[in-house]
Amino acid sequence: MALPAYTSPLERTWFYSYRFLCGCIFFFLIAPIVIIIPLSFNAVPFFTFTPEMLALDPAGYSTKWYQDFFTNLNWRGAVQNSFIIAFFATIISTVLGTIAALGLSRSEMPAKSVVMGILISPMIVPLIISAAGMYFFYTKIGLAATHVGIILAHAALGTPFVVITVTATLVGFDHSLTRAAAMLGASPTTTFFKIIVPLILPGVISGALFAFITSFDEVVVILFVGSYEQRTIPWQMFSGIREQISPTILAVATLLVGFSIMLLTCVELLRRRGERLRGIRPT
Repeated sequence: MALPAYTSPLERTWFYSYRFLCGCIFFFLIAPIVIIIPLSFNAVPFFTFTPEMLALDPAGYSTKWYQDFFTNLNWRGAVQNSFIIAFFATIISTVLGTIAALGLSRSEMPAKSVVMGILISPMIVPLIISAAGMYFFYTKIGLAATHVGIILAHAALGTPFVVITVTATLVGFDHSLTRAAAMLGASPTTTFFKIIVPLILPGVISGALFAFITSFDEVVVILFVGSYEQRTIPWQMFSGIREQISPTILAVATLLVGFSIMLLTCVELLRRRGERLRGIRPT
């Protein structure tokens, strides 16, 4: 966007300085992620750019680390566990978070601030404290080192994201629609599934995607509560860095970056769709 001719030198300086500062911040955040992509194609088992790579010599690049990821049984088991745990944890988080958000949206709900603070506490409390608490609690009730325990732990971490996104969606919800449905004879169940759910669905799906990403990327809790049978992709990556450094970890990280970008793109599209449904101009 070109600046108007009447802008002062100070305004021009601020205009370009602001964009330069934003570019530096963007580079600071993105550069560590982008740099692993070419390194994942390294032909040698090092985490550095070889002279062949810097010279763009095809001999310096290879896809063998991606082949190792797709053929190695340890990685395949980690992928399977990650998707199974994240899938069921997302379902539980979505159901509980949506119900909680619907309750918090009611004007007659007592102590809203206190309840909201409790619900989002897993996002505030340091993860190491939550992991230690879950370990002692699950050990007492026999859920430590089980898939059920990991799923419940990840569901507890993902529920706050669902609560926040659905609550934000309900802020612009027109409750006159539910009152009109009741006046026309619709039952509460019909009103919920025919009116409320379609309008809040983008927020619910967005929260579910955030819960899925949280479970899929989590490593601290599973190190406390899980065992080798419940190893996930982050656990396998963490173990690989400690025990055997291999560029396969970089290949997995590159795939996870692409997967996360795809999910976040879906979240953004759903956010814009939700704004259109509520009559808000997308930003």
